Amino acid sequence: MRTKSEALGGGWSGWLKDQTRRAAAPALRAFYERFPANASQSIGETPLVALDLETSGLDPRRHAILSIGVVPFDLNGISIARRRYWILRPPRGFSGGSVAYHHITHADTEQAPDFAEILPDLLDALAGRLPVVHYHPIERGFLERAVRQRGQGPFRFPLIDTMAIEARRYRQRWRMGLRRLLGKPPISIRLNDSRARYNLPAYEGHQAVIDAIGTAELLQAQIQHHYSRSTAIGDLWV
Repeated sequence: MRTKSEALGGGWSGWLKDQTRRAAAPALRAFYERFPANASQSIGETPLVALDLETSGLDPRRHAILSIGVVPFDLNGISIARRRYWILRPPRGFSGGSVAYHHITHADTEQAPDFAEILPDLLDALAGRLPVVHYHPIERGFLERAVRQRGQGPFRFPLIDTMAIEARRYRQRWRMGLRRLLGKPPISIRLNDSRARYNLPAYEGHQAVIDAIGTAELLQAQIQHHYSRSTAIGDLWV
């Protein structure tokens, strides 16, 4: 009988192998070749990279990536000195209303590079590491659409979502029903609220590198409190 991690990893392992053969761009092929694809590998032995995007909205079909923050780490520490940060020029303009959240202005993006220009550097920063995010539909949806729009094919890979880990604990149906009966709102699984449960300090949100660091610290705390260094990555990724 297959373990849970083997069952979860089967689909992703096949996808990664297939994309290694089919990816048209050499940089994409190299990314897939180096991806940590063994679902049974322990989280304690896996190089990780925290990834965060700031976008002009929540819909990849209508909005665009404005900045990307990448911070390599593992369960022993966070390599802040090796962080990468890009501000990008969106293909179309963006609403000034979103500036209040990410503080990226039109002046910041006017002379910034297009996503296609930084993609090789982004792939190099992610290479050989398992990405970790907080709320994966944003990173997965926007990155894949951005790569497809530049004619370089699909861009999907497994990742660990710290919000999903919190949801497994605090958004179970019975727990949500009990809180409704008691007249209480659902427990927040936003990044800073999740960090507070582990006595991690609050950071100013919506800055890609800071949110990436906050996500890395949150995963380290989650593993320490709820899992172990020997937990298979296939039991954690989505």
